[in-house]
Amino acid sequence: MPRRYDPERRQRIIDAAIRVVGEKGIAGLSHRTVAAEADVPLGSTTYHFATLDDLLVAALYQANEGFARVLDASGVLDDADADGDLAAGLARVLGEWLGGDRPGVELEYELYLAALRRPALRPVAAQWTEETAARLAGRTDPVTARALLALMDGICLQVLLTGGSYDEEYARGLLARVIP
Repeated sequence: MPRRYDPERRQRIIDAAIRVVGEKGIAGLSHRTVAAEADVPLGSTTYHFATLDDLLVAALYQANEGFARVLDASGVLDDADADGDLAAGLARVLGEWLGGDRPGVELEYELYLAALRRPALRPVAAQWTEETAARLAGRTDPVTARALLALMDGICLQVLLTGGSYDEEYARGLLARVIP
């Protein structure tokens, strides 16, 4: 049988892994569940991703783009907005992100936190932290940028873990305390 040319197969496998983790959690991820979800032969998943960690790294890279897209689209960090209220802008961005694709946000955090137990994911999580802190440092100093990022992560985790609702004004007040 001739080999089928399928240049999108790798991406379909990543997308399928994200769906599997979204539905079943990381514990439900296997080459077999991903192959079934992507409708590809099992050998295709192991061809493109030798280990599950390789597949999780690709999924985390893709999932990490969610918050960055919302942050970049907001314009909060643009030079033109340099005179704007950074705390209010960041609080608004968090609200947009948390109020958007909630399962996507939960998935992003699940993959991000998986780095605690899976060392292969740590460089990806660290890269996301560095890139996001660098974005924030464009509007403030590097130390404040890191503090803002830590606070925003904490706010998001509390909302996600408690099932509570996001309070934009509360977040704005907390963020304002960190900004000199």
